[in-house]
Amino acid sequence: MDDLMLSRRRYLAGALATAGLLAAAPLRALVPPALLVENVTRLYPVEVARVGTPGSTTEVAEMVRAWPARVAVGGGRYSMGGQVAIAGGLHLDMRGMNQLVWLRAADRRVRVQAGMRWRDLQDHLDPLDLSVKTMQSYANFSVGGSVSVNVHGRYVGHGPIVNTVRALQLVLADGGIVEATPTHNAELFRAAIGGYGAVGVITEVELDLADNVCIERVVRASKLEDYVEHFEQQVLGDPASVLHNADLLPPEFDAPVGVTWRRCDRPLTELARLVPRGKTYELERDVIWGVTELPGGAKFRRSVLQPMLQKGQVVKRLNHEASLDVAELEPRSRTESTYVLQEYFIPKRHFLAFARAMAATLRQRHVNALNVSIRHSPADSLSLLPWAKEEVFSFVLYYKQKTDAAEQARVGEWTRELIALALRHEGRYYLPYQLHATREQFAQAYPESAALRALKQRVDPAGKFSNELWARYL
Repeated sequence: MDDLMLSRRRYLAGALATAGLLAAAPLRALVPPALLVENVTRLYPVEVARVGTPGSTTEVAEMVRAWPARVAVGGGRYSMGGQVAIAGGLHLDMRGMNQLVWLRAADRRVRVQAGMRWRDLQDHLDPLDLSVKTMQSYANFSVGGSVSVNVHGRYVGHGPIVNTVRALQLVLADGGIVEATPTHNAELFRAAIGGYGAVGVITEVELDLADNVCIERVVRASKLEDYVEHFEQQVLGDPASVLHNADLLPPEFDAPVGVTWRRCDRPLTELARLVPRGKTYELERDVIWGVTELPGGAKFRRSVLQPMLQKGQVVKRLNHEASLDVAELEPRSRTESTYVLQEYFIPKRHFLAFARAMAATLRQRHVNALNVSIRHSPADSLSLLPWAKEEVFSFVLYYKQKTDAAEQARVGEWTRELIALALRHEGRYYLPYQLHATREQFAQAYPESAALRALKQRVDPAGKFSNELWARYL
């Protein structure tokens, strides 16, 4: 608390100096060195005035009340465009809030502090043969951050995480602490999930759980024009389906290879219950470099590597597949180039037209794409800012780009082309990534932002909660 009061004095000293009321020499003595909040891509670091590391909801409330300027919230820092920080503001680093609040195995329900990583939660759940019901494909993300961006994964029929959240604890702009559920403080509940910290700080999350079932991998290829029917009949129509995604590979992106994990009672081929922590993934890093840098790398991956990786019978527990480590995707360096994601949500009726147009754009723009992963989601009727206004297929683009300014500008150009393409097909784009969309594109993709803006005006009239995303679009 003393540190926060010192930061308050520093902020006021800076304001006075700007007004000409303090000499430059005393100001230099008061203002601390620059603090940069990075994200996983190392693109778009944000210079903040202060980093707070709370360990409890009470400490979050105290920090919010004491800080006189804007506040942003971060967890794992996997968002890629400044969504976890605001220039000159207070960054709340939630990773110290990683405790289990309670676990009720009989009810399949758990409550955790928002900074807990999924992998840490899995350590509590696995001995009870329980599993997270909905999460991303990788377990490194924080629970609160995942809720704040309304994530989804490969879970068949589940849709976004909002469908499995039972309650949130929030700290509001005045430092007040409230409980929000689908029926109590429902407006705040709907706005906080997928609201990227616009209305409050998520400090605790209550979630539904599932059984840690045994699953078997089934790999099936299909034609692009047949994929939707294949998915509906062979995956969504199969009650044993647990996880599914399909990969489209460069340069044609026209031959989806679906990977479905089905419940089964076969003997395990993978005896480990969870993916071990701390693996180096040296081979995976070399492979990623090779397929993106070497001549013929994409062809080698499509014709040799991908079939080899998907060959053979694999039977494991759900928790093992759900505890993948994002380190397997981490390159040796992100100094000159980095790996980035984008995602587009397209109504079922436009699946084929969008897929073909997207592939053409990626080829014309010479995008160094590793793959496009296809997922499915039913409509989201709960969150205030839904990315799935109706049933959609999502297209997750994973690509490599240089880090220099000219390349960032070039990526911005073709990203806006893809966003325009999604909008023409009545779709939307996902908000945790680089902020290349125009304000007009954002407003067209998310017309519900007007309701979020109005709610924020009521609960945070001074605009205390912000980040680079909302500073640009809200």
